[in-house]
Amino acid sequence: MSYDLVVIGGGPAGYVGAIRAAQLGKKVAVVEVERAGGTCLNWGCIPTKALLKNAELYRQIQHAADFGITVGKVEVDFAKVMGRSRGVADQMAKGIEYLFKSKKVDYFVGKGQVTKDKKVTVTAADGKSQTLEAKNILLSTGCVPRLLPGLKADGQKILTSREALALKERPESIVILGAGAIGVEFAYFFNAFGTKVTLVELQPQILPLEDTEVSSLLVKSFAKEGIEVLAETKVEKAETTAKGVKITTGGKEAKTIEAAALLVAIGIQANLDGVLAEGLSVELDRGFVKTNDRYQTSVPGLYAAGDLIGAPWLAHVASHEAIEAVEGMFVAGKKPHKITVFPGCTYCQPQVASIGLTEKKAKEQKIAYKVGKFPYKASGKAVAAGEPEGFIKLIVGEKYGEILGAHIIGTEATELIAELGLAITLEATLDEITATIHAHPTLSEMVGEAALAAKGIPIHI
Repeated sequence: MSYDLVVIGGGPAGYVGAIRAAQLGKKVAVVEVERAGGTCLNWGCIPTKALLKNAELYRQIQHAADFGITVGKVEVDFAKVMGRSRGVADQMAKGIEYLFKSKKVDYFVGKGQVTKDKKVTVTAADGKSQTLEAKNILLSTGCVPRLLPGLKADGQKILTSREALALKERPESIVILGAGAIGVEFAYFFNAFGTKVTLVELQPQILPLEDTEVSSLLVKSFAKEGIEVLAETKVEKAETTAKGVKITTGGKEAKTIEAAALLVAIGIQANLDGVLAEGLSVELDRGFVKTNDRYQTSVPGLYAAGDLIGAPWLAHVASHEAIEAVEGMFVAGKKPHKITVFPGCTYCQPQVASIGLTEKKAKEQKIAYKVGKFPYKASGKAVAAGEPEGFIKLIVGEKYGEILGAHIIGTEATELIAELGLAITLEATLDEITATIHAHPTLSEMVGEAALAAKGIPIHI
């Protein structure tokens, strides 16, 4: 079978790129080793959000009395909590498979490998194989979690995010190594259901890429809920015991911690295992696939998009990259571009969302800026909803008033960030934001209030 494009990997880069190519009238095939949707939909973004919603609901029920509602004894069926997450993932995977069918994208389940003559061999679970002819090939095989040397995930005592999503019983205690978005979200989830959580981070702050003030508030919020946060701390030794794990740390917090389980969330590495046949290789950059400004690898006709080409490791960025790559292949005169500004979201409570420069980055780049902040506790909608924790912070160019960055911590932060992303894309200024009437009472009006604060004329603070 011959195709204009064969995509290896059916995650946010692969399936979106395939659908876009089909929209352009091309004959397209997708090869996925497991299930449509890739890691994001099956073992990442979507199932974790289902778990976090469960945790949020449980917390809300625990505080029902604050709203004048009396609730009797509340019990948690942890297996059902996890089962709901798997059900959501299954439903969404079926949706992607339906999209393939409706868009006339051929879908092959099996291990895809690019041969030296740039064909794609698909090997199914039963060992049977077939070969696809491809004018263009897009690699979108994503990444896999990194583990500490000498450790192997066993699904019980040593976990990566994937094993954590398959647990049937809640661990009584857990050490989470790595306080990026994955580590922080699992810390919130397990803590909400009663697990004793210790969060260990090598960098000076949790969520190392976020604004320092945001990180500091999140640490305080976690501390109130009983989550122990150890920043500037390194795991010197990790070993399994009869009852769980024993962790020895060094750095700022040198101690020994015993827990039922260890969740390792220290990063990811490109998933290239078996993707390229013997004798075929592509140029790498720090372990990730290197691409040019058209998302082409060092092998002509072989493209790559998504997590395997390096940071930022975000599903929405992966999808955008794949669309750019595909349109660069098939749209005459199209010049693809690499992502430079993108939102980042963390779905714990309080939520964290950001886009553009942090205050630290603005200082490093010697950019003249000013700051506008507005606290959730001054928002009528936030207080009425019982969610007064957090703030919106804008980093603004001093000369022209353009939005350089935005940082939000608080309820629905991951929804509120969209307006600031649009503002940056349109090169909007403070004047344009403050001239835009935001409905009252809403959480989104805090954006306008933060802009007023940056102008030095705040109304509600």
